[in-house]
Amino acid sequence: MSYQPQQGYQAQQPQAQQQQQQQQLQQYHAPAPSSSADSGSFHGGTYSINHRDTNAVLNINLQPGALVNSKSGAMIHMSGTIQLTGNVKFSMKKLFTGGKMSESTYAGPGRLALGPTLMGDIITLHVDGRTQWTVGKNAYLARTPEVLMDTKAQGISKSLFSGEDVFVYKLAGQGLLWLTSFGAVDRLELQAGEQHIVDNGHLVAWSCDYKMEKAGGGAMSSLKTGEGLVCRFTGPGAVYVQTRNMDEFDSYIRSHSAA
Repeated sequence: MSYQPQQGYQAQQPQAQQQQQQQQLQQYHAPAPSSSADSGSFHGGTYSINHRDTNAVLNINLQPGALVNSKSGAMIHMSGTIQLTGNVKFSMKKLFTGGKMSESTYAGPGRLALGPTLMGDIITLHVDGRTQWTVGKNAYLARTPEVLMDTKAQGISKSLFSGEDVFVYKLAGQGLLWLTSFGAVDRLELQAGEQHIVDNGHLVAWSCDYKMEKAGGGAMSSLKTGEGLVCRFTGPGAVYVQTRNMDEFDSYIRSHSAA
């Protein structure tokens, strides 16, 4: 006499396998692409980012009296009702490097559009006053007035090898900060103790500790060049990276121009 399986057993077993496969797919599901829409509101206005990845534009609508700051030269167009003023901040630190931090301030009501100099994306960073963010000098595009940016020296060794200036921006306050990139942007989330290596020319912003090392390991033996050096980040925290390297692009243009 042959054994007859209980009714429903054969149907339950494939269903369990299917659920397990679905859980595996969810675990390795790729994050949403950076080309997804980004829009929201802040005190005194709303924003949206269009033409993502390579030709991004930041559109802002300001209520009467509301303010937004941006780096100089970022304005594409604006309403005739918006009041535009310039602000140049001098400091001994910037005097030391031969540079200056200049900003434009826009006062509503009206709408305006801001864009980066190079082909790339724009991302929104929500500054909460708790996470310690560091932003590369060339990544800043715009901010709400509640976000405070302080110029900090990051040390000669890190400045030489991180692909950034001697001074970077440290953030404080609460509000929105808009960053730009050369190419698209990826956000890397690192757990406590987790390490991740990023090429020095692809950094945009970060909120975790890092150290410099030669690609492939080994101690740094010379300060003459930044070639072959990478940043080893250690969590917890996050790192924003851009998909294109400005130094490599510059070298490419120079080589083809010479030819």
